[in-house]
Amino acid sequence: MTTILAIDPGTTESGWCRYGLGKVIESGVEPNDAMLTRLYQRVGFDLLAIEMVASYGMAVGREVFETCVWIGRFQQQFAEPGKVRLVYRKDVKLHLCGSPRAKDSNIRQALIDRLGAPGTKRAPGGTYGVKSHAWPALAVAVTVSDSLPRPAAVLNPELLEAF
Repeated sequence: MTTILAIDPGTTESGWCRYGLGKVIESGVEPNDAMLTRLYQRVGFDLLAIEMVASYGMAVGREVFETCVWIGRFQQQFAEPGKVRLVYRKDVKLHLCGSPRAKDSNIRQALIDRLGAPGTKRAPGGTYGVKSHAWPALAVAVTVSDSLPRPAAVLNPELLEAF
């Protein structure tokens, strides 16, 4: 099974989530330089998914361009272009909520409905520990995971003989 490292990039820090087998493995928010180190070390994931920015005809400022630079740096640091997926927010909204007008709160609720509530330290739930910018990263991870091809089921030859 594929383990995905998904990133919600920012100008100075980024949210991230490591996701595999339909579960959050770990998540957090860290400075972009630390994210570069994580990508260089390549421990515990084999696919990189990054939320890509889009302006949709609106004027954008310095922060958007700085974020684009970080997206490029993250891609380059991973060094395997065939294993990088750029995911637009609109595609995440459509996939998880069925509407391009979904808000962050709708996406968060869709993730909780699917993976489980955060819970508590004593009784952690499926999204325990996901905070802040790690939520959009988790949404990107789930969207990419759902788009991956599934292995074909292996049929038991003895069962086929019965037909």
